[in-house]
Amino acid sequence: MASMTDRLDFFSRRCAWVNGPIIVGAGPSGLAVAACLKEHGVPSVILERADCIASLWQKRTYDRLKLHLPKQFCQLPKFPFPEDYPEYPTKKQFVDYLESYAKHFEISPRFNQSVQSARYDETCGLWRVRTVGAGAEAGNRSHEVEYIGRWLVVATGENAEKVVPELEGLGGFGGDVIHACDYKSGEAYRGKRVLVIGCGNSGMELCLDLCDHDAFPAIVVRDSVHVLPREVLGKSTFELAVLLMKWLPLWLVDKILLLLAWLVLGNVEKYGLRRPSTGPVELKNKQGRTPVLDLGALAKIRSGDIKVVPGIKRFSPGRVELVDGQALDIDSVILATGYRSNVPQWLQGCDFFSKDGFPKTPFPNGWKGQSGLYAVGFTRRGLAGASSDAARTAKDIGKMWKEETKPAKRPVACHRRCISQI
Repeated sequence: MASMTDRLDFFSRRCAWVNGPIIVGAGPSGLAVAACLKEHGVPSVILERADCIASLWQKRTYDRLKLHLPKQFCQLPKFPFPEDYPEYPTKKQFVDYLESYAKHFEISPRFNQSVQSARYDETCGLWRVRTVGAGAEAGNRSHEVEYIGRWLVVATGENAEKVVPELEGLGGFGGDVIHACDYKSGEAYRGKRVLVIGCGNSGMELCLDLCDHDAFPAIVVRDSVHVLPREVLGKSTFELAVLLMKWLPLWLVDKILLLLAWLVLGNVEKYGLRRPSTGPVELKNKQGRTPVLDLGALAKIRSGDIKVVPGIKRFSPGRVELVDGQALDIDSVILATGYRSNVPQWLQGCDFFSKDGFPKTPFPNGWKGQSGLYAVGFTRRGLAGASSDAARTAKDIGKMWKEETKPAKRPVACHRRCISQI
């Protein structure tokens, strides 16, 4: 009976043949690969579950956010930032840049298309991507579509879903609890005692913003963390690391960065910020753990405006008990606990991705799978890594596009239900 239901559901959906790659995700990665494909003369279709491009940047980031790296390391392929942009563009400037990028390359994603499943049909050698309407179109079966194409590009990125940890007693805490993706400004927390869980770049910057709005933040630092100055003598620390790695081995670059951090920031361990035994660049390459680039939070920690506390034991109404026995009275909790890939939720019958949603093959070879499958934006190397993936993917598909004859050789059974070609 189940198989009969599946067959009826299969025939009830509208089907669309895609003349080119199917790209899932209209963030920077999806836009970059679509633009690079256009340069090779290859059309594509982008499926996006939100109602805009770069929804993470537009809808799930705080107001004061700026790029943490200099703009030259964050621009997408074949389209530099405007010259009048500052070295670290604001959130609005970056979104404007992405809108201009899409307009320049005439990229028009299909919005409100939530991918439910994608699988490779070995019978006909094509990818089948099933979507349902999202947002205003949610629940409308007439918006269910199955896209069929030769190539599938996964560009949903490393930050598709928020991570919400299970914390004992949090349900009975009674105060406001939000994830960092819902935080916009510290204005709503003026005069409140706020516990920020997570000591990455977002957690540190949220604490700084809370201080600027006269709140009283405490940040949970459970694990070791590298804190580096964003700049050294007016030079970007990241840019300096890139330059050094052209001439020196990684271990020596890490030692130089840690020495510079000590000279500029001093001994941060006395403030409860233990450094990992692995260097910052090696840790980023191996585990994807990004060092914190200090924007002023460390000065607030030194002055006591930001309190550093250890791990959490349990919550109770209006209070939190810590692993060292301390108990704090708090009004609100902000979970700066990061994001994760959602690829395992919808990509079926494929072992190219691991359970954590990243390609099993390590960088720099994790961009290409089998049967026309590609991954863009999973390098753990930011926008520069996504741009590199996009260029390689487009070049590879472009080569096949030119080799294959335009009238695709596909069995009639695979596309006779298709009522449109895109």
